[in-house]
Amino acid sequence: MKVAIVSDAWRPQVNGVVTTLERTGEGLRALGHEVGFVTPEGRRTIPCPTYPEIRLSLFPGREIASWLEAERPDAIHIATEGPLGLAARAAARRAGLRFTTSYHTQFPRYISARAPIPPCATYAALRRFHGAAARTMVNTREVRCELRRRGFRHLVYWTRGVDTALFRPQPGIARPYPGPVLIYVGRVAVEKSVEDFCRARAPGTKLVVGDGPALESLRRRYPSVVFTGFKFGEELAALLAAADCFVFPSRTDTFGLVMLEAMASGLPVAAYPVTGPIDVVREGESGCLREDLGAAIEAALRLDRAACRAQALEYRWERATEQFLGNLEPARASCAWVRPVRGRALSATMPRPMTRPES
Repeated sequence: MKVAIVSDAWRPQVNGVVTTLERTGEGLRALGHEVGFVTPEGRRTIPCPTYPEIRLSLFPGREIASWLEAERPDAIHIATEGPLGLAARAAARRAGLRFTTSYHTQFPRYISARAPIPPCATYAALRRFHGAAARTMVNTREVRCELRRRGFRHLVYWTRGVDTALFRPQPGIARPYPGPVLIYVGRVAVEKSVEDFCRARAPGTKLVVGDGPALESLRRRYPSVVFTGFKFGEELAALLAAADCFVFPSRTDTFGLVMLEAMASGLPVAAYPVTGPIDVVREGESGCLREDLGAAIEAALRLDRAACRAQALEYRWERATEQFLGNLEPARASCAWVRPVRGRALSATMPRPMTRPES
C-alpha cells in the first residue's frame, strides 16, 4: 500500500509529533508499505508567530493537489492542521477522496496561553477541520472524551511507543549533579509550564533539558536550576538514567511521549492530574499525580524504578503502527481517483518526490 502522510511539523523540530511520524514511517516500511511525507522541507516557508521553530508553508494548495494526483496514494493521512494539512484536506475533498486525520496538539490551550482567543473559537475551527475525515486518531482516552464533549466525531485510538533499547536503566552510571536529580525534558515555553517545575518546593538538583522562547527568562530568574539546552541520543539517555525523578509540569499535552522515555529509563514521573499524564502514568506505580507539584515529586521519589521500566515495555512502536494501519482502512476503501477539480483536470506534474526520513 502507498501511504501519504501530510505534516506541517517536521525536522528540525524536536517534539513528540515528529518522533511519532518518523517511527510510524519506519514501521510501515518494515511491513512492506511505501510511505511518502509531505512536509515543509524544501518548500517556501515563514516562521510561525511566537513559535519560530514551526515553519509555515506558503500557498501550497496547487502543489499539493498536483503531488497527490501524480502519486495517487492508496491512503491519505493528514497529521496537522497547518497550511499543508489544510491544502491536502481541500485537494482530497475536491477530488472526492476520503482521508484520515490525527489530533496531536491542544491548540486551544496553546493559543489561549499566548493570545486572548477563547478556546471555544479554536475548538470550532478544529472541529470543522477534522469533521471531514473518515477517522480522527487520538492517543488517549482523556483526549477522546474531551473531543467528544466538544462535538468531534469518528474518533479512534492511535497509541504510541518508546525506544526501550536507547532509553534504559544504566546501573552505576555517574550522577552529574547532587541528588536527588529532578529532570524535565522538552520545549521551554509558556504552554509547558516549566516555571512551575523551577519554583516547586523540592530537594536536590533541578535539570531542564531543552530550548525555547522562555529559556533565557527562566535562566535569569532561577539561577539554581541547571539549563542544558537540547540533548539527543545516548547523551539524553544517560541524563535520564542518572536522574531520580522525571517532572512533567505541562497541562497542555495530549500524551507526552517523553514520559515514556523517562519511564523506560527507570524514572518515576511527577505531574499534574491532567490530560496526558492521567493516561500515561499509573498512579503509585510509575508516577504520582498531584495538584501540588512538590508533593507529586516527594511521593514519586519513593516509587520502585523497576515498575516504571516494566510499564514502558508495554508500549511498542510495532503495535502503534499496526493500529495506525487499521485506522486507515475506512478511508482507503474509497480512494478512487476522480480527475475533475473545479471544472479542470489536476496537473499530472509531480512537484517533488515523496520525501523519506533520513536514517
